[in-house]
Amino acid sequence: MPQFRFSEAARLLGVSDDTVRRWVRAGQLAAGEDAAGRKVVDGAELAAFARRQAEESPDPSEVGRSARNRFVGLVTDVVTDAVMAKVELQCGPHRVVSLMSTEAVHELGLRPGVLAVAVVKATQVIVETPGGSR
Repeated sequence: MPQFRFSEAARLLGVSDDTVRRWVRAGQLAAGEDAAGRKVVDGAELAAFARRQAEESPDPSEVGRSARNRFVGLVTDVVTDAVMAKVELQCGPHRVVSLMSTEAVHELGLRPGVLAVAVVKATQVIVETPGGSR
């Protein structure tokens, strides 16, 4: 099973090394040591923790939907022209960009600082791993 040093776990979760250390001290995230004596987090433990953290971001829309990929975040940028718009959201460590009509931007009141939920429904998702196939 892969293991991640605290700095790697922090980068993957979009937080600081100190935050990972606080989570470990508080018992929220289990850690061990690698062969060199460095503090590490087991990959499966880190994945379970990331999932628990994601579940703590409630969807403020309270709307039922079939799409499972919901990203709660803040609108950080809106660029519009007469017909189309580009809307950027920062959802935790993830930047989500949506292209939509300018009319939709106005109807939804989208502007920097507004809380929004990006809902992604995709028929194709590509998964990659570092270093190619193993």
